[in-house]
This record gives sequence, C-alpha cells and structure tokens, in this order.
Amino acid sequence: MSRRVIAYDSTLRDGAQAQGVSFSVEDKLKIVQRLDELGIGYVEAGNPGSNPKDLEFFTRVGELNLRHAKIIAFGSTRRIGITAAEDKNLQSLLSANTQAVAIFGKSWDYQVTDILRTSLQENLAMIGDTIAYLKAQGKEVVFDAEHFYDGYKANAEYALQTLQAAADAGADVLVLCDTNGGTFPDEIFAITKTVVARYPLLQIGIHCHNDCDMAVANSVAAIQAGAVQVQGTMNGIGERCGNANLVSIIPNVQLKLGFECISGAQLAELTAAARFVSEVANVAFNDKAPYVGYDAFSHKGGMHIDAVNKNPKSYEHISPNAVGNERHILVSEVAGRGAILSKLQQIDPTLTKESEAAIKILEHLKALEHEGYQFESAESSFELLMQKLLGKFQPFFTLKQYSVDIHEPSADGMNSSVTVHLIVEGQESGGSAQADGPVDALDQAMRNALAPFYPAIQDIKLVDYKVRVLDSNLATAAKVRVMIESTDQQTNWTTIGVSTDIIQASWLALKDAVEYKLLNAGKTRVVA
Repeated sequence: MSRRVIAYDSTLRDGAQAQGVSFSVEDKLKIVQRLDELGIGYVEAGNPGSNPKDLEFFTRVGELNLRHAKIIAFGSTRRIGITAAEDKNLQSLLSANTQAVAIFGKSWDYQVTDILRTSLQENLAMIGDTIAYLKAQGKEVVFDAEHFYDGYKANAEYALQTLQAAADAGADVLVLCDTNGGTFPDEIFAITKTVVARYPLLQIGIHCHNDCDMAVANSVAAIQAGAVQVQGTMNGIGERCGNANLVSIIPNVQLKLGFECISGAQLAELTAAARFVSEVANVAFNDKAPYVGYDAFSHKGGMHIDAVNKNPKSYEHISPNAVGNERHILVSEVAGRGAILSKLQQIDPTLTKESEAAIKILEHLKALEHEGYQFESAESSFELLMQKLLGKFQPFFTLKQYSVDIHEPSADGMNSSVTVHLIVEGQESGGSAQADGPVDALDQAMRNALAPFYPAIQDIKLVDYKVRVLDSNLATAAKVRVMIESTDQQTNWTTIGVSTDIIQASWLALKDAVEYKLLNAGKTRVVA
C-alpha cells in the first residue's frame, strides 16, 4: 500500500494572517465544508480565545456534518509561571469542544531566552505541562515546534529536547516548523530524517513558510524524509510571503510520489476548490498557479499546439482532468492556422485548413491583435467574432447612439448619466441610468433598454474590469484595452474592447458580454 500523508489545512488561521484577508464566520463555515469535501484531514480554524468571531465559529461549526475533516482549535503553551489549569487561553481552547487541538511552543533557544524571556527549563515545562493537561482532557494534541529548523541549526540538542518534552507528555503529532521560511530543501530533508528516526512510533509533520519561495519544495522534501502530516494553506495565502501551498503539495505528493493524500475523485475537485477559496477570501486567483491555474494547461505557440493535439504528453506533465482543470488552446497571432481551424470547426465542421475563410480569418485576427486585441484571455469575444466573420451570427441589437454626461463634484455620489438608444427587433428602444462612474452607468442604461426584450440579461453580474494603456508614449492619446469578466452564477466569460476612447472600449466589451450571454441562453440568432 502507498504511504498515507495527512493534509492539514491552516487557511482559516495562518491564511487569515495574510494582508487583505479577513474571513467572516459565514466565510469560514463555507470553506470548512469545501475542504471537507476535498478530503482534507484536519482544518485548523483559529483560536477561540482570541476574538468573538472565532468563538462564534467554533459554536456553529459543530452543527456541520463533516465526513473527513477534524476541526482543530489552535493555541499556545501555558503562560510563564502558572499551571496549565490556570491558563485562561487553554480554558478557551477547551471551550471550542473540538476533538483535536494544536499547541505551539518554542524550539529555538534564542526565541526562549530573548523573545519569550524565560529559562530554557521553564520552556520545556510549559510544553510538557500544557500537552499533559490537554491529554488529560481527552484531546488529540498536535504539537507545533515553532522555529524548529532554525533552532536545530543553532542548538540541535535543545531543539530535540522540546520535541522530547512534547512526546513524553503524550503529543500525538510532532510538527517541525520552518517558521521564518529560510531553510533549504536539503536541510529540511536531513533534519526531518533525523527526527523521524528518533521517533518511529510518533507521527511527524511539516509546516513551512514561503519566504525563500521554497515552501512547497521543503514540504515535499520532508515527506520524502518520512513526515506523514503536511500543513499548509489553500493557494499558499499567509503572512509575509505566505504558507506552503496545499494546492500544489497534494498533487505533487499524490501524482508524482505515489503517496495517498485524498481520493482520486476528490483530487478532481482541486481546481474548483482552490478557486472557491480564492473567491471567498476575496483574493485575486493566480492564473499561473501550477495544476489549477487557467494557464497551467494553456498552449499558445503554434508548434506547441500542434504537438499537444497529436499527443498531450508532449507539453503536459499530467492530464488536466486529474486535478479538475482544462486544456486551453489560446487564439493569437502565433497560434497558427491549425489552432484557429479547430475553433472554427466548432462553428462550421466543413472548414479545412486551406479554406479561404480560415485564411482570411487568421489574417483578420493578426490585424486585430496588431491593433491591441488579445483574444487568448477573451475567448468569448473571439467566439462572437468567428460567428460574425463566418456569417453565422445576426446581432441581437445594434447601437444607434449613446451619450455620456460626467459631472463633478457630485452631491449624491452619482457623477455620471448615460442615455442609450438601441435598435432591437426592428424598433428603437432607449434606456438611461445614473451611477458613480460612466462605465457602470453605460452598463445599466444598456440593460434598461434591452430588458423588455431579453430578460436573461438580468442574470449578468460584473466580476472584474481591467484597463491597460497599450502605448504609454502616446500619453492620453494612447489606445486602451478593456477586459470585462462577467458571470451569471453558472459560468464566467471574458470579453474585450480596444479604442483610443476608454468609454468606447468599455462599450465594445460590455456589448460582447451581453451578446455572449444571449447567444448561450436560448436566444439563437444564428443563421442556419
């Protein structure tokens, strides 16, 4: 049998310490459920004594019907000079009523004497007393040896004494922490291997930070050295440079090393789970992320696309389906006629590589990209463009005129007024709106004009709006590229507009966004 490696998630505790991240109680509950569905073994959810929000969370999380994840309440060793039973923080930890708890204690002699400002012996007593007390309360105890690797390199004898104090007190797991994130993989491997050999009957865990961009590599090295629990966060969020990224560690361990971490069916949910947590945390998702990023299996160069079409192994180290991702063949001026043809054949299967239409479309695409269009990130606009160039699409509406009035300062926060006149089904339809910006007002006015004809557009919500100046040397006369991401809660799509006028560029992207929705919502105005 393959060795079992337990995934321990700290997104809700360590991840919440990242700049710009603040989880509500509802956020935490949603993430716990998603991590449980993913098959995560432990979810470290915070310190019930630190704030009322965490206290409420621990009260409510017990109502969830979790199948895989054990909830962990997190705290520190008892305070200096008192008993564990007298420590209010430990009492708060017990009030969480979790089956398992995590306790961190100092393993670096410098941290004990200069930061904690107590004796080395008292620190050992604090570790032992705390764990023994919690074990007497029937708790499963994970001991996080804070700064273990730095401590081991400075004073190996004392660092190992802290582990021994925890083991003697009954700790179930000894977690070695690279708290400053400055250790290299070869050091992690050698030191972890020493600890694993010293404690053959105890579980050894690894907890890494990413300050040298090695947290994933260090975690994998520790597992190769015998660690059986790996701690990290979803998408690597965390304080400073972040924590070890479980989203990369899990497939590395499972698909590359052959260890069992979660089931194959759960692994196929990894991409969706990673993006879900990013959305709940309100953190921009990294499209370049290994395994789960949009670009992880995206191919743009013509030779690469040709090779992948023949055999995906030529430029893909795993099947994207294994982690719930998808292959993307990007459309651009370097993609080649074969890549464009595969897209065109989805609209018209009779087309061939030598078809006059395919050749003209490729040339047209190159001209548009020269003007500043970038379709690999706006495939919805590309699909509409292909329909139009092949004569397979009739517009749902056409623009007669729009007018934009911006007035500053504004007394009520609404500084923009827009009126739109459209031709819809042979008749003129107008709409107007006021908003706190011209693009928002333009969007609302267009919707007001179209709503009587196409109620489905009410489902559309704006997810993201990006503007890029294409040639800064031209200053205010430069072209701008506007990218708009939209959603109807079922799917997301991205559209594009380019112009020297930012309002016009926005209109082009907004128009495509609405037309794409209507095209895929049963309003089939496609020519047979």
